[in-house]
Amino acid sequence: MARIMKENFKKIQKERNNVHIPARSTYTVFKTVDGKKYFQIDTFGTTERMNPEKISQSIQFDAEFATELIRIISDELLGCAFKP
Repeated sequence: MARIMKENFKKIQKERNNVHIPARSTYTVFKTVDGKKYFQIDTFGTTERMNPEKISQSIQFDAEFATELIRIISDELLGCAFKP
């Protein structure tokens, strides 16, 4: 599991990139006891794996990072600025 925070999320340049095969994924939204809301994405093993129903990765982020992620995606993929 990993919780992504704005200060730990950096863009890098890679020499080799490839598109991964699709995998099943789900999301959930939950609140902690102190009322902070989180968004969690779980990805599951592909059908070639021994246990395809087991969660492979979980990624969590809060509203602050969600806003930053929407801004980055808007800029990088859509070529437009996001204004929250």
